[in-house]
Amino acid sequence: MGTAYVSSPLHKIAYYFFSFILPTPDHLFFLNVSPEEAYRRILEMRVKREMFESMDELKKVKHKALSLASMSGWTIIDADKPIDAVGGEIKRQLVGMQPKP
Repeated sequence: MGTAYVSSPLHKIAYYFFSFILPTPDHLFFLNVSPEEAYRRILEMRVKREMFESMDELKKVKHKALSLASMSGWTIIDADKPIDAVGGEIKRQLVGMQPKP
């Protein structure tokens, strides 16, 4: 999902290239955090921010990453919720999933 940081439309090409050559796990989860919540967490946890951690950049990257996840069969989980709720949702999803053949 790191390819979401690559310029459009190259991020899609890079995503499919890497997903083709690298092993893919049986279960893919996209933790969908709003840019506002991500920014709040960044400010709370860090003294220094990275160049992609502005509100504008978080919005751009989230849009591309969510698009890739939606097109590629990832399970999308609302991660604006507290960590225990997110963890519980991941566990519920795993119980209901069958491994790839």
